[in-house]
Amino acid sequence: MVKLSSAGLAAAVMLPTCAAFAPASSYLTNTGMMKSLVATNMIPAELVTEVPAALLSAADVATNTATAAASSTNLLSFSDQGQNLAGIFFQASLLPYLGFLYFLSFRGNRTPNLGNFGWQYLLLFVLGTIPSGIITKSVYGLSLANVDWLHGGAEALLTMTNVLIVLGFREAMTNPSYSENGSKYGNTPKFVAGGIALAFAATCALGTKLGFEGHSAFLYGIGNLPVDTVTSLPFVMHSEPENALSIPTWAIHCSSVIEFLFAMDIIWKFSETTGNEKWKGLTWGMLPLHASGICACTYHFFYNPSSLQFLVELQAFFTLLGNLTVAIAAYRIADSNGWNLRELNPFPKSEVSPEGIAIDEAAALPYNVMETSESELVLAGKLAALTIGSSYIIKYGELAFDLPFSENGVAAGAMVFGIPAITAFLYYNRGKEETGEGFSLPSFGGKDGEGLSMADVKKFGVSGTLAYVLTELAFWAVAFPVASTALYQTTGHWPDVFNDNSDRAAVLAFIFTGANIARLLVPLRLGAALALAPWVDENIINRGGASEE
Repeated sequence: MVKLSSAGLAAAVMLPTCAAFAPASSYLTNTGMMKSLVATNMIPAELVTEVPAALLSAADVATNTATAAASSTNLLSFSDQGQNLAGIFFQASLLPYLGFLYFLSFRGNRTPNLGNFGWQYLLLFVLGTIPSGIITKSVYGLSLANVDWLHGGAEALLTMTNVLIVLGFREAMTNPSYSENGSKYGNTPKFVAGGIALAFAATCALGTKLGFEGHSAFLYGIGNLPVDTVTSLPFVMHSEPENALSIPTWAIHCSSVIEFLFAMDIIWKFSETTGNEKWKGLTWGMLPLHASGICACTYHFFYNPSSLQFLVELQAFFTLLGNLTVAIAAYRIADSNGWNLRELNPFPKSEVSPEGIAIDEAAALPYNVMETSESELVLAGKLAALTIGSSYIIKYGELAFDLPFSENGVAAGAMVFGIPAITAFLYYNRGKEETGEGFSLPSFGGKDGEGLSMADVKKFGVSGTLAYVLTELAFWAVAFPVASTALYQTTGHWPDVFNDNSDRAAVLAFIFTGANIARLLVPLRLGAALALAPWVDENIINRGGASEE
């Protein structure tokens, strides 16, 4: 009888967990893994020949179930990236995005209802990657990027987000009766968006039962050219790999990028509609999110190779950075429209509060309507032409070059940083032409655009100083748990800062890096102290005096 250690038995029925977007070649089958374990003497060779097929089949089922369960616990990550660097970035990006939604929804901002709904709808895209990621991993052993019918369906939710944003903000800018009568579309766009979400949910639930395979095309590949037609094209030098995106999925990606650029432009113009220049800051804040979308398209351009996995991490990093920058931009917009810490009070506000009355009056102001030279139909036609044309050019045009098959990291990096850099340069010139200043760091208040300083905090006396101390303590109180969690996600163990020098150094290095990044946000920290000062004065400094009265 062959004896097998518990470690060997566990290894025999486990499949390795691969990072999201990794190609199928990075996965081991059960048989392949058995051979690997034999080679490392973890399992005796005799056992491999004695394992019946039924047991291997059972191991497959157990593995798939375990993988699905593990993936489902990562509810805040895209797809199945919960345990790698990209997953950490994606999970961390949710909290600042919720902050962004909160500040954007402040009533004083006059954010168009449909546009605001569009930003909120993005959360459905995040949630949609969870079941689709579980299915692609547990059923097909592939990543979401390589399962076209689920990949395209999930990305459709992102495309719908951008459509809602563009539609909502554009109508508020161009519809003269919007302020009085609301949207001329009513709730129709929201119903359509809900229908797309339900259709995707049904596809996730029934797709495998309908016979969809790992590389089945999204929307049955409508628009794809026949293979014979493609190979007969005079410029084609290569054949497509089986994980190549279909025309519908490329169309979804192209439309998302193009629509997001439309959204950046419209939100820039929205500053004129509201008379608030702070809205232009939101366009700048959206730039890292634009770079995140370029990362995804670049990864697909190279057919999702594992050697370019850094693109996935870059995409996650830009998502986190973008969610932070749009949250800061939305805070600045809300702050300029009268938001303060009292707005966090969940209890009903006083109807006679001077501040509340001023905010309500500002929220009721009509928009400055802008004339438009093209209708929604013309705009939709342009978008459709750009989307379809780009999809065919990318999908079949890249077959004329060796680059997409070279897994060239330098070229991929140039695409990821080059395209957003061009976008930033265009907005820099645009800002310079309109105001004489291309770009300036946010001031978060102050007088005459000079920004905040410690002198502004000291004007509140003891209350201001104590409020600043509290904001600094809050940073350090959060820094250590965040650093410890980051180390745990990276190494799999919690830091032992008392006995392990390497753990202590890693945690301190993380906090030091965070502190230096936080130094760039000094105006925001000063602004937080100023916002907190009245509460400190009322509830801490003068609390005793109030109770004596």
